[in-house]
Amino acid sequence: MYAIIRAGGKQAKVQEGDVIDVERIKADGEVDFTPLLIVNDDGSVISDRDALDKLTVTTEIVGDSTGPKIDIFKYKNKTGYRRRAGHRQKYTRLEVKKIELPAGKKKAPVDAAEAKDSDDSDKKAKKAKKAKKAKKASADTTGEKKSASSKAKTGKKEG
Repeated sequence: MYAIIRAGGKQAKVQEGDVIDVERIKADGEVDFTPLLIVNDDGSVISDRDALDKLTVTTEIVGDSTGPKIDIFKYKNKTGYRRRAGHRQKYTRLEVKKIELPAGKKKAPVDAAEAKDSDDSDKKAKKAKKAKKAKKASADTTGEKKSASSKAKTGKKEG
């Protein structure tokens, strides 16, 4: 499961346990973000704003850091105009602790025996579905339906 959050004017894809750098946040302890999108392990997507407003992504501040130095040099030929500056962006390092799911979407821990039973039942259901499709396909080919080409061969007209 992962979530997309917005921090410092940028978006980041996060999972539980990830450590990310975002632009400087002046806070201590935990910081909560409202997700923009959540994708569950089963592939279902939560993108409804009303549902997402109730959810949170909880992160803990690990520390502060600075990015690489960027040198800025302005120069105009033959005028003696030269300006030199530098910049280092400040970042806050966050560790994602928890992505909160809606109440109905939480998964209970599955035992290995239960997982095997559910796999077996899934296989049986798939087999039954295949057999039903095959039976339906054979009924369609042997049924009273005639294709347009067979009607043309027999010379019979529809109507």
